[in-house]
Parts: sequence; structure tokens; C-alpha cells
Amino acid sequence: MSIWWSLCLRRDAASVPLARRLFLGTMETAGVDPEVCHDLSVALTEACANAVEHGGGTPGSHGPEEFRVTAYLDGERCRIEVADSGPGFAPRSASPHGPHGPHGPHGPFGHRAPADAESGRGLGLIAQLADHVQVRTGPGRGAVVSFDKLLIWREGAPLAAV
Repeated sequence: MSIWWSLCLRRDAASVPLARRLFLGTMETAGVDPEVCHDLSVALTEACANAVEHGGGTPGSHGPEEFRVTAYLDGERCRIEVADSGPGFAPRSASPHGPHGPHGPHGPFGHRAPADAESGRGLGLIAQLADHVQVRTGPGRGAVVSFDKLLIWREGAPLAAV
């Protein structure tokens, strides 16, 4: 069975827990394992917080003050996308020619922020909690962070993949 939902939320801090609660309620009702629900909800929270903080128009513009969250449960996989219409960004490269490939040792998200940093850890945390992460962004195009994870279903889950 496949289900999906999409929300258009205001770029406001109150939207972040709202998106998380709606997501968790859907996943728990569908019968997804609580640990998988937790991992994905933390990743969703990070992506939404980034959209709220960084996803607005450029200073002085009157661009959209909302962001979009879409979640797909399709068989054994959940995919989440968080899209904003902000100025976009250029993912930082840790080392363009290092031994770990074109994006350095920490993937396409640049240098890892220190563990005690108050910001800059969101994309790295999403990458640790999800199976696959993709960021599409560019100056003036906003950002779309999408990530997915294989699902584990509770015994007797009503929407479990057959």
C-alpha cells in the first residue's frame, strides 16, 4: 500500500513541531516501528528547522513565507521532502580532491560542525538518520532536502507492505 501527504506550512517556529506531530501520528497509525519513526521524525525536524531559519526570500524581498513538507510511504520505504523558496545555498566541499571523493570525507554537505555547535549540524544529522539524502539547491532557487529510509513494520501493522 502507498500513501502520501503534503503540507504547506508558514515559515514559523511553531510549524516545526506541528509537522513532526502530524508525521509521527501518521507513521504510528500505519504501524511503522517506533525506532524508525523516531529517526525519521528527528530528520524531519532538522529539515523543517532549516527551512524556517534559512528558507525565506532574500532580505528586502516579499517572497513566500511558507515551506512544503511531503511524505511518501510506498511499500517498504518512506521518502520525505522539505522544500523552501529561499535564496538557496552552495553546499560546501570539505576537500575537492581528497581521498574520499569530490565532496571530502563528510559527503556533499561540507565540513562537519563541532558537536557542541549551536547550528550547522542539521544536514549531517539527517544523513546519519536516513538511508539516502539528496539536496537540490542553487542561488535564487530555494532548497529541497529529500531523504528516505527503509521501513520496519510492527507485527500486525495495518498498512504493512505485503
